[in-house]
Amino acid sequence: MNKRVRLVGILVLVCVAAVLLLFTYALNHHTALPVNPDWAVPGEPDVSAGAVTVRYSGTATLLFSDGETAWMTDGWFSRPAPLQLVLGKIEPDLSAIEWGLAANDVDTLAAVVPLHSHYDHAMDAPEVARRTGAVLMGSDTTAYIGRGWGLPESQIQVLVDREPFHLGRFEITPIESRHFAFPDPMVRERGLGSLGLDAPLVPPVAAFDYPVGKVYLLHVSHPAGSWLIVGSAGYVPDALRGLEAETVFLGVGGLGSQSPAYREGYWREIIETVAASRVVPIHYDSLTGPLRGPFLGPVTAVAWVSGDEEETRAFLYDKAAANPEIQFMTLPRFEPVLLFP
Repeated sequence: MNKRVRLVGILVLVCVAAVLLLFTYALNHHTALPVNPDWAVPGEPDVSAGAVTVRYSGTATLLFSDGETAWMTDGWFSRPAPLQLVLGKIEPDLSAIEWGLAANDVDTLAAVVPLHSHYDHAMDAPEVARRTGAVLMGSDTTAYIGRGWGLPESQIQVLVDREPFHLGRFEITPIESRHFAFPDPMVRERGLGSLGLDAPLVPPVAAFDYPVGKVYLLHVSHPAGSWLIVGSAGYVPDALRGLEAETVFLGVGGLGSQSPAYREGYWREIIETVAASRVVPIHYDSLTGPLRGPFLGPVTAVAWVSGDEEETRAFLYDKAAANPEIQFMTLPRFEPVLLFP
């Protein structure tokens, strides 16, 4: 009897050890990036006056400038560690935000615009606004996140669907859209089930305490050109009808977790509808990778839950091959890239 008990105990320990090893691997191993290395473009060391540039910090954080006005989407730099996301509470990492803004060579912004209110889009935005004098512009939920951080009302503005606003020579139109549906039912319920806040959110809180809120696409017009920013791989049929954009910053995170029909619909409703001639994939990098250094793909655990990177890669490669008239490009980290001369 004792031998049998010891054997069972050993088997239990082996199983527990195997699960822990698998868990550790899933949280620390990064999948390959789902983009073609040949699409990478270098930074622009010399920018002429009046040119429109973009800098990319990762996920959906983009900094646009025409030399007179600078504004940013999301402004997210904190990158909480995997275990902290799963088991703990999160809050803005002030040192990471300070470093990220410095890496972008920015100390003043006209606005920071979270594309929706999940932590990887809106958590750091109030602190970015506080440090740069920017107006935090987003949904009611984003406004409550700003209030929870103590941002004054004078620096908070709630967007209205399809009502353009101006930042210098930039005309920006927010268009309400959808977040892609997480394939895992539990994650889908926790990440998308609660649509918004009705009171200030005061961190530290759990990652899922940042609800999705309203999801926006941003259509941007400037005398130099036009572009569209899609932070999540979601869409609403016919939402972009009548609009054109030369460049699309295309969120592809989680796209591989959707059906082939969904991916085709996404391409048709976004890229084909606005007749884009340039596609810039965004939101394909790890949410827990380091802020500095090269981009890493999502950790294996995230890939299991929210997307199949191989499917995303195959889809993008196929679209690039089938549409040689469209330029595919990926941006370097923090360096200015000429968007329009």
